[in-house]
Parts: sequence; C-alpha cells; structure tokens
Amino acid sequence: MEIWGDGSAVRSYTYVDDMVDGIFRLMHSDLEGAVNIGCPQYVTVRQLVETVAEVAGKKVRVKSVPGPVGVQSRNFSNERIYSIGWRSQFDLKRGISVTYPGSRSRRWPARQIVLRACSPGRAEGFS
Repeated sequence: MEIWGDGSAVRSYTYVDDMVDGIFRLMHSDLEGAVNIGCPQYVTVRQLVETVAEVAGKKVRVKSVPGPVGVQSRNFSNERIYSIGWRSQFDLKRGISVTYPGSRSRRWPARQIVLRACSPGRAEGFS
C-alpha cells in the first residue's frame, strides 16, 4: 500500500456512533459555541494502516511515496464535550473491527482506493 510521506502524520479517528452520541448530547445541552467531539486516541497514518491490516488478517507492505501529507498533527481539546458527560466508547481498533466485516461484503470498484487521513477523518464508519 502506498502512503503519502513517511506515515508519521498523527490523526484522531472518531467512530460514527460516538459522533452521533456527541451531537445528540450537544443538542440537549446548554453549551453554546464551538465544541470538539473526538476520540482522544492519536495514531500515525502508518499505525492506521497496520491496525486495518491486523483487523483484516492481511499482511500489507507499506511504501512511502511523495504526496500531500498535511499538517504533522492536530490536537483538539475535548473538555467542553466532556463537561456534558460524553466520552468516546470506540478506540480505533474496535471501530475498525465493527466496520470491517460489513465493508468486506461490499463490491468495490476495480480501481485503486486511496485512503485519506483527516483530523478528524472518517472512512466507512469514521469521521
């Protein structure tokens, strides 16, 4: 698998159920203004690839290639969402473990699939 850069860029991935729970809680709270909803687990792009491969039971060779990497890392405070009792229930591995079986049964186009990491980033179940 090709990844842009050396794979050291750090991101946080939030499982969709956690995101929906956070939004629901915000809608029923008195908080105003910007609020970050995010999993406090930070992983490198390389760790993301390794985790997906582990859950899928696959061996993946990673090749670093030139390409846009984005900022090295982003750190957001979850203190405001924590103040209304929200906590992430899914770490990266658990979220992928829940998502992978369903995505495996789908037929994907016969073209190269590019995995893009955003912060927060979501691919099939992740935001």
